[in-house]
Amino acid sequence: MSKISSKGQVVIPAPFRKALHLNSGDELSVTVNSDNEIVLKKQPTALEWHDLMKDIPTEVVDIDKNGHYDEKKSPDFHDWMVNG
Repeated sequence: MSKISSKGQVVIPAPFRKALHLNSGDELSVTVNSDNEIVLKKQPTALEWHDLMKDIPTEVVDIDKNGHYDEKKSPDFHDWMVNG
């Protein structure tokens, strides 16, 4: 159980913070789901975003007015669009 303070703050109990690796300064998104429940999600840190993004391939893809691209200039584009 947790109470709302006079400033609208809620304390997340230590066992939950430890289990979810939440630390002081971490950012959480706050939403309400269709069951009218508050949902908290930890947002990735700058380092975590970097780790998530480092494996995304970068490739310049020139698409013409008809929606076509040069497969020789962008060899990985099709696979990335189909398989993610």
